[in-house]
Amino acid sequence: MKPWDNGKLQVSKNQKYLRNGNQPFFWLGDTAWLLFQQCSLEQAYLYLKNRRDLGYNVIQSVFYHPIQDQEYCRPESRIDNPDYWKHCDEIIRMAEELGLYMGLLPCWGDIVKNKTINEDNAEKYCTFLAGRCQERKNIIWLVGGDVRGSDAPETFRTEGRTFKKLTPDNLVGFHPFGRTSSSLWFHEEEWLDFNMFQSGHRRYDQSSLGAWDDNAVKEGYFGEDNWRYVDRDHSYSVMKPTVDGEPSYEWILQGLHDTSQPYWREWDVRRYAYWAVFQGAMGHTYGENAVMQFYDGSIPGSFGVRDMWWDALHHVGAGHMKHLKDLMEAVDYQSGRPAEELLVSGQKEKYERVSVFAGKDYLFAYDYLGKGFTISLENFKGRKVSAFWFDPASGIYSYFDDMTGKEQAEVKPVARFTEDNDWVLVLKAE
Repeated sequence: MKPWDNGKLQVSKNQKYLRNGNQPFFWLGDTAWLLFQQCSLEQAYLYLKNRRDLGYNVIQSVFYHPIQDQEYCRPESRIDNPDYWKHCDEIIRMAEELGLYMGLLPCWGDIVKNKTINEDNAEKYCTFLAGRCQERKNIIWLVGGDVRGSDAPETFRTEGRTFKKLTPDNLVGFHPFGRTSSSLWFHEEEWLDFNMFQSGHRRYDQSSLGAWDDNAVKEGYFGEDNWRYVDRDHSYSVMKPTVDGEPSYEWILQGLHDTSQPYWREWDVRRYAYWAVFQGAMGHTYGENAVMQFYDGSIPGSFGVRDMWWDALHHVGAGHMKHLKDLMEAVDYQSGRPAEELLVSGQKEKYERVSVFAGKDYLFAYDYLGKGFTISLENFKGRKVSAFWFDPASGIYSYFDDMTGKEQAEVKPVARFTEDNDWVLVLKAE
């Protein structure tokens, strides 16, 4: 069954999550920015089926992108090329057949900044796109594209309003610049159905690199604490769902530009995912450096890319994301909440943070370093409580205690003796 068979994708009643009709929809996205430009139909199917089988349900991609070292995108992908659009149509159809939503950007933000797409032609272009995609059931529109909303606010508003007017049953979001959120510019816009933030690719100590992509003070900077973007997006008087639409990618340089820096790895992408979701995000988006640009050696690679995309497709972090999705879908997560107050041992900073998410019949606590903590069981008084360690790398539950009757519990997972030692405490009440 495809998700839209349960009903159209829409915001839940509590304004924090998404649903297909009455069925919860956990956004598990992958960034495939150059899918249309770089892939043949055979390659596109390989990619889409791989991601579908790994549990992904949203593929984020862009129609029009200025590939590195070229002023505009390839000739075959220009707006007036009918063969290119037939190619795009077929990839979108493939995704629909596989039950995948496509989060589609009209163009990358640079194309708006250089005014190729502007206030004069944005409505015409988006009308063209809406018309081509109106029969497809798997469309989510994303405007922006790694850009600040303030760079061309009226053009972005025109795009968003056009999509909402012509395809009212499709959700519309905005993909923002690194370490910012759509909420900074468009939270009150009626066309914006959900917020998206890009927590980005920098470490805590890389807040200011003296680079062109440093952030302004007014935008805020949370380092690797991507959960703080969720808190900020949920602080508005009118609630909208939010998602980290671009956290640190697997096998991308920390800070992006300096090849002497280490790479983000699978345990890093897990941390971003659990921190955001346990803080109340509507899901999460994963990314892999070679895959997002579909690096095949035909164009200059970016950000220290090491592998051909068809090899990088199998990097292990991509397979770990499904375990989080399965964990959340096993409970009524849309009625749950962040529950840091249940952390009796107290909250700590940065990598020592323990994220807690709880509902009526369950409690999850993500411990990135595996150092242990003390948790309150006051919500489960009078009920049988079973305790498990959940391995975010394998998805395996391992039972370790009956905590029935306890007011609190001091827990510590067994050490893996590897570079990663993150675990999730799972408490289930009956």
